[in-house]
Amino acid sequence: MPARHAYGGDPSQFGELYLPEGRRRPGTVVIIHGGFWKAEYDLGLGRPLAADLVADGYSVWNLEYRRVGNGGGWPATLEDVAAGIDSLAGLDVDSSRVAAIGHSAGGHLAVWAGGRGKLRDGAPGAAPRVNLTGVVSQAGVLALHSCAAHALGGDAARMLMGGMPGDLPDQYRIADPLAAVPIPVPVMCVHAPADNVVPIGQSVEYVTAATAAGATATLHQVPGDHFTVIDPTSAAWALVVAALPELMSH
Repeated sequence: MPARHAYGGDPSQFGELYLPEGRRRPGTVVIIHGGFWKAEYDLGLGRPLAADLVADGYSVWNLEYRRVGNGGGWPATLEDVAAGIDSLAGLDVDSSRVAAIGHSAGGHLAVWAGGRGKLRDGAPGAAPRVNLTGVVSQAGVLALHSCAAHALGGDAARMLMGGMPGDLPDQYRIADPLAAVPIPVPVMCVHAPADNVVPIGQSVEYVTAATAAGATATLHQVPGDHFTVIDPTSAAWALVVAALPELMSH
C-alpha cells in the first residue's frame, strides 16, 4: 500500500508514495492525473499505473492537487503541482532523476512543470527545487489557447484560468506549455488519432512547435481512445514504460 504524504494544509495537497520491495530503480516517477482540472476527478485515475510501475521497481509519487470546484484553478492548481513535485526533496526517494507522466489535463501540468525553470521570478511554480528530467504526455492538453478557443472539456480551460486568452494574456503565457517552448527536458507525447476527448492536434501542435524551436519532443500515435493510454495492459503504456530509463537519464 502507498504511504500518504501531505505537501500543504488543504485536503487535496497530498500524494501517494509507492516504494518497491527489494531493489529500486534509479529515479522517481511522478503521475499527474487528468479530468480537465475538475474536482470530480482525482488521483484514483493514476493508481493502476502507479501499481504497475512500483511492481517494476520504480518509486512512484501519485500526485493530487486542488482542482476547479475545490479551491483549484489559476494559480492554485499550478502552485500545487509545483509544490507536490518539490516535496520529493524531503521524501525517501531519489529526487535527482524525476520523470513526470501526465494524462489529459495532467499532461498539460506535467509538460508545464518541465518548463518551470524558465518561469520569471514570482510566477506560479517558479524556482523549482526538484527539476524534471523527462516528461510523458498521455493525450495531453498542450495548447491551452486552442483548448479555450474550442471549448474542450466543457469550457475547461476558461474555467481553469478564470477567463479567455484575450482577457488574460499574461496568465495564459505562464500556464500554456505551447508558449514555453523550447523547454530543456525531452517530452514524449502518446496520443490516439481516434481520441474524441482531447484531439491529437493538441500533441501535433506542441511537438511541431517544440522541435522547430530546437527542443526534444516526439509524438507516438497509438491505437485506442482517450483512456486507452492509461490502461496498464495497453501497447500505449508499454511504450511509456520502455522509454522511462532514457527519460530518467537526462
